[in-house]
Amino acid sequence: MSLNSKQNVRCPKCGQMTDVTVWNSVTVSDSVDLKQDLLRGQVNMFRCPSCGHAALMPTPMLYHDEEKRLMISFSPCHDPILKSQLFDNIRKTSKESGELSNLEGYNLRFVTDYNELLEKILIFDNGMNDKTVEMIKLMILSQDVDKSVDRVCRFGKRDGDEIEFMIYDARENQTYTSRVPIATYETVDTSLRESGVKPYSFDWEQVDGAYATKLLQGFNN
Repeated sequence: MSLNSKQNVRCPKCGQMTDVTVWNSVTVSDSVDLKQDLLRGQVNMFRCPSCGHAALMPTPMLYHDEEKRLMISFSPCHDPILKSQLFDNIRKTSKESGELSNLEGYNLRFVTDYNELLEKILIFDNGMNDKTVEMIKLMILSQDVDKSVDRVCRFGKRDGDEIEFMIYDARENQTYTSRVPIATYETVDTSLRESGVKPYSFDWEQVDGAYATKLLQGFNN
């Protein structure tokens, strides 16, 4: 079920107090409109009516799509040590509570970045698996290794027989696009399945660039 609460928030820029609806969980079957608001970047975003300052509320949120058997735990965090602790905690509590046994066949994802949350939703909405997509993103970034450290690649959309990816270069402050044939996705996906990578989770997972690198090194789930 989708759950929310009201919070009275002080604007960090001008000091104006504002009531904000904060969502702690979003269940797609409860409200399709709420999911669309999330994809538009409107959920848990503070916007000051006085000065216009906008910022993401530092509130954890659980996204649940029963039809797609997808659950994403989102905990806003930029500290790598805290991120690791939060990930270990959700794995531990999920097992101890028995919740994990009720999520067989699900894809369980842990993310700490808002854009990554939205990206995961779009990937599965387009009938794809993020493990395969992360491998393709790694392939795209590896085409220009010298610049890859400054770049972030995100899934954009599925467009006919192609997939469009958005590449942001922080040093150049420019966004580029890269288009990959669906046939390439299918080839990579088949290769992953044959290597033993499952299209579902046994536990909560962080599926990102580091995960894709481990797959290349021979590790799988």
